Amino acid sequence: MNAAKRLEIFTRFRAANPKPMTELEYSTPFELLIAVLLSAQSTDVGVNKATRLLYPVANTPAAILALGLEELKGYIQTIGLYPNKAKNVIATCRILVEQYGGEVPRTREQLVELPGVGRKTANVVLNTAFGEIAMAVDTHIFRVSNRTGIAPGKTVEIVEQKLLQFVPKQFLLDAHHWLILHGRYTCVARKPQCWNCMIADLCDYKSKSATPQQV
Repeated sequence: MNAAKRLEIFTRFRAANPKPMTELEYSTPFELLIAVLLSAQSTDVGVNKATRLLYPVANTPAAILALGLEELKGYIQTIGLYPNKAKNVIATCRILVEQYGGEVPRTREQLVELPGVGRKTANVVLNTAFGEIAMAVDTHIFRVSNRTGIAPGKTVEIVEQKLLQFVPKQFLLDAHHWLILHGRYTCVARKPQCWNCMIADLCDYKSKSATPQQV
């Protein structure tokens, strides 16, 4: 895929959705951090259902520590892998209180040291909470980047670096939101909705489906 196609792709994404946002519900960097930590192998819808109950009761590191592990589990038990996630949340909250004054650190190096926080989670927080250019490559972005030809790569790390290199600079801040949403609702895993895709004519995917009946 050439630069002109990438420019047009992201121009169309921006025209259709000028201010893309995460579908996770949050009001502070800490709430976003915990929501993203909980979202691993879970849906944003499921996480939002849990945090709508949790955050009115405890939405700071100190408040969640006061809640305790077992009570926290009760709030998030509808989320997959919740016992381990609850342990990570408690451990993360303890570090935030003891080392960062209850605030979420603003560097990737510090974020990935928190229990349960990997590079993808750190990138989401840096980009969405702090407005920094970062590319959080999840399964949707990995699939869309490879399938369309925007930034093909065999690993998430390669795709991340290629996206940072290839996405036109004016679109970098919001690019990961557009790609996630495109992968979640249009360029889906099993049967991509090519017939309903705003970038189908620019995409390198060979096996495009032309009509709804074919998908």
